[in-house]
Amino acid sequence: MKLQSLIDRATKSIDITVAVAAAEDEEVIDAVAMALDHHFGRFVLYGDREQIWQLLKQKNYANLDNIQIVHVNSAMQAAELAVRAVHLNEADVLMKGNVPTATLLKAVLNKEYGLRIGKVLSHVAVFEVPGYDRFIIVTDAAMNISPDLEQKAQIISNAVAIAHAIGIETPKVAALAAVEVVNPSMPATMDAAALTMMQKRGQIKGCVIDGPLALDNAVSLKAAEHKRIDSEVAGKADILLVPDIEAGNMLYKSLVYFANAKVGAIIAGAKAPIVLTSRADSAESKLYSLALAVCSASK
Repeated sequence: MKLQSLIDRATKSIDITVAVAAAEDEEVIDAVAMALDHHFGRFVLYGDREQIWQLLKQKNYANLDNIQIVHVNSAMQAAELAVRAVHLNEADVLMKGNVPTATLLKAVLNKEYGLRIGKVLSHVAVFEVPGYDRFIIVTDAAMNISPDLEQKAQIISNAVAIAHAIGIETPKVAALAAVEVVNPSMPATMDAAALTMMQKRGQIKGCVIDGPLALDNAVSLKAAEHKRIDSEVAGKADILLVPDIEAGNMLYKSLVYFANAKVGAIIAGAKAPIVLTSRADSAESKLYSLALAVCSASK
């Protein structure tokens, strides 16, 4: 499966509005222009009006029918107004621009106008990995530092909802650990076994979970067969649940830098999808993330 398929899905979502906080950023404007060229919907750009205009002119982007620019005096104000727009149902997706992540998340978590709905917020990354015939979804590589069992269950549910939104009807979830056997000295294996049982008893729905599984056994049928692992998930995992943020961050960056994987990622579990890309991400990656968010908002 290709990330281009997300763009194709997103083009059908003409009624989606994206609120961009602090849009005066070259890569963000590139992504917005590409999204509009693909008819993703409309964008409300919060930020310095003059800087945004100049960036649009530099890109020779003349089609302004689906762009609204709202001038603000600071990144903090841009974050607040963009979040408020989503809170008031004036926008369907929130996107981070040239604003610190902490500033945006402070607005997202605001009790008066924020986007919390009682769920754990988690990072869901959808990878197109060379050599694989399916998406590989990694969670959580950016939000939850050391999630407990209950949080991991919610992180899985968030990822499963995203998988459903992009057409994976019953995603296979591998709860990763360093080994594929339960070891009381390794908490990740204990959590993985508990999550597997929770799914079997209907506490986690819409997916199939198995664990603990080491990474090789999760994604390689050959490795799983070699270790004689009999599982619906082993070798065929769609979603990789990592035990903590360190493992997730390393896996995420390994896929990008060593495997040349393409990726789109969002924050799930809020009132609306949040595109929380890094300044180091390319415009192409931001476009994939936007497409993923739009698909999620349209489900």
